[in-house]
Amino acid sequence: MGAVALVATALPQLAAGQTRSGIGTAGHATHEHGEIMSQQEQQLAERQRNNKLRIISIALGSGFALVGVLVILYAWQLPPFTSHNQSTENAYVRGQVTFISPQVSGYITAVEVLDFQPVHRGDLLMTIDDRIYRQRVHQSGAQLNMKKAALANNQQQRRSAEAVIERNQAALQNAKAQAVKGGLDLKRVEDLVADGSISVRERDASRASNSQMLAGVQQAQATLEVSRQDLQTTIVNRASLEADVANARAALELAQIDLDNTRIIAPRDGQLGQIAVRQGAYVTAGTRLTSLVPQQMWLIANMKETQMARIRPGLPVIFTVDALDGESFNGEVEYISPAAGSEFSAISPDNATGNFVKIAQRIPVRIKITSDNAAHLRPGMSVEVTINTAGAQDGENK
Repeated sequence: MGAVALVATALPQLAAGQTRSGIGTAGHATHEHGEIMSQQEQQLAERQRNNKLRIISIALGSGFALVGVLVILYAWQLPPFTSHNQSTENAYVRGQVTFISPQVSGYITAVEVLDFQPVHRGDLLMTIDDRIYRQRVHQSGAQLNMKKAALANNQQQRRSAEAVIERNQAALQNAKAQAVKGGLDLKRVEDLVADGSISVRERDASRASNSQMLAGVQQAQATLEVSRQDLQTTIVNRASLEADVANARAALELAQIDLDNTRIIAPRDGQLGQIAVRQGAYVTAGTRLTSLVPQQMWLIANMKETQMARIRPGLPVIFTVDALDGESFNGEVEYISPAAGSEFSAISPDNATGNFVKIAQRIPVRIKITSDNAAHLRPGMSVEVTINTAGAQDGENK
């Protein structure tokens, strides 16, 4: 009975222990399953986060690429940013600046103008010492008078030669007449000798006289020919003397030009630049003394070749000047350069060898200033030009 009681007591305890053991095993399994589910959720969340970051990176990269493309399209004024207005800051005011230089050398004796002074055509600017050039004019004048006297003497020589020819012609005629008379006399003497009327000695004297007369004819002919040659020589010398007179006259004119060039005058209306010399300075021909800026001015706008599709002469232009606080002026396209600016450079680019990088070339465009308030513009000023090409597009559409 005691054993039975012991067994009976032990069985409930054993059952309770088994029950507790089963409950502990089930709880452990449930905990492990929860940990596995948590790891999967974390991995899924990590993948989702990575996907979001990848999408954001792709979106940002695409956005930056799109912005870059749009910036390039805008910079090159390509669709959809194509505009009727073509602008450039590579533009300047230009004018016919004339550099004043002397044509002769010498010392500056007077400076009659000031820096930046307005002048008119023909105004005296400076003078150069003219004493040497004045004496050269006198010397050239004396040479001309001497050559003229030689030419006049040649004319007198010609008249004298013509008179000598006339005299020699008369002498020849006289010699011929004497020779004819002598021939007739000789014939009569020959007849008288034949009938014994006169002696042989007289006949010989008549023959000698006739021969002398014939020689006189030849001498007269030779003398006449010499006088004719003298006349021809005089005529030929006249051409040379006339050339000498023309040469002396040209030398006098050149000397007078040099004398006139000692007075440096303004070639046109305009405003002077800085005076580079002072009184007493020695200058040579070609020395830059000052510059003269006329009132006529224009613009040169160096447009990109990609902007030239619709730019035509006659299109309206608006430009602003940096030096005048951005004041606006009006203009008009006047001419377009026949070639890019690089073609006018001293060394033309050669892209036949080596690496090639495409660079937009510049086409110079001349713009006429049409505004009435352009008095303050100066050559060399920087301007910003805007050309309205809407008129060109309308013309093409028509």
